[in-house]
Amino acid sequence: MDKTAVTERLYYHDSFLREFDAQVISCAQDADGWRVILDRTAFYPTSGGQPHDTGTLGDAKVVEVLDEEDGEVVHFTDRAVSPGPIQGRIDWERRFDHIQQHTGQHLLSAAFIELFKLQTVSFHLGREISTIDLATPSVDQRQLEAAERRTNEIIFDDRPVNIRFGTAEELAAAGIRKQVDREGILRAIEIEGFDRQPCGGTHVARSGQIGMILLRKLEKVKAAWRVEFVCGYRAMRAARSDATLLGEAGRQLSCGPADVPAMVARALEDRQSGHRARQRLTEELAEVQALMLLATEGRAGKPGKPAVVSRVLEEPDASYLRLLATKIVAQPAVRAILGTRAGHIIFAQSAGLEGDMNALLRECVSPAGGKGGGTRDFAQGSLPEPTRVEAVIQRALELLQQDS
Repeated sequence: MDKTAVTERLYYHDSFLREFDAQVISCAQDADGWRVILDRTAFYPTSGGQPHDTGTLGDAKVVEVLDEEDGEVVHFTDRAVSPGPIQGRIDWERRFDHIQQHTGQHLLSAAFIELFKLQTVSFHLGREISTIDLATPSVDQRQLEAAERRTNEIIFDDRPVNIRFGTAEELAAAGIRKQVDREGILRAIEIEGFDRQPCGGTHVARSGQIGMILLRKLEKVKAAWRVEFVCGYRAMRAARSDATLLGEAGRQLSCGPADVPAMVARALEDRQSGHRARQRLTEELAEVQALMLLATEGRAGKPGKPAVVSRVLEEPDASYLRLLATKIVAQPAVRAILGTRAGHIIFAQSAGLEGDMNALLRECVSPAGGKGGGTRDFAQGSLPEPTRVEAVIQRALELLQQDS
């Protein structure tokens, strides 16, 4: 709380104030909308990781609230409001969600300090989830669960959440968790017997109003570890969603919720085994088809010149076409000029042959609007109009015939 503040901040004293009366000091329009300044407000401006409140001023909707450097709180509205008395109404559902998450963050940060001496270096309150970043090289699941349990213990104790005011020196003497360098009278939030923290945000009156906290995710972020959490109604919705998903997974797997992890592990193992089996079969199929094409489609050139295998395949995709071409040119002295009905093209040749498959492919696909590239022994491309595949293949064969 700053002595130089222009706007009286009602939320400093009562986070549960939903309606209030104020005087409109000014209302001016700029590129961001109508900027309204009041003599007093219960609207919380974006600050300290907590988003702003929304609601109404008279008939105008408050869409954003910002804290100016001169101490004024600016309310951005969707229309002009007249100077003079006005009534403000806070979007209570949004406010209560924010105070549950914010006070939950205070408790969680204090729990990590109490249990493991881990300091919180940043806090973010998002629309769906909230996060804290812990200054530590490592955090494990055991620590996460212990901090969650300790936080919920304080929530279930339903301890009073008090507001304290004082100078930095006075708050420091009272055992405040985080020191501040600002001058003047400051505001702090005290969870009885557990935490004291300087903060200008909105909070519950008792810890039980948080409901519960649920830690959802842990990930490494630069030099810190980010903990994702939800409190109150968000935690209830997340738990319900998890239960629904787990139940559906159990139904799909024909098992109870407790058996889902084991069944998923078994399904993944079966899928991996099936994938390996399909790979082996695909390899064998390509090997056999390559030998068949060499025997039936190979076009012998002049004596001492390489044979050419040419084919437009109906079904295979680009990955199978690459595998087939590789199997064909694994044989000595052969070139493969292949395509699919989907517009994939591959020109390849056995190692040691003269000629440039990359240059040949570019020359043939460019007139058809295609693109591609590769090495002198293996080049691949695609056509925007698959119906032109056969014409491209035929052009390649003609050019190879001229060279031979």
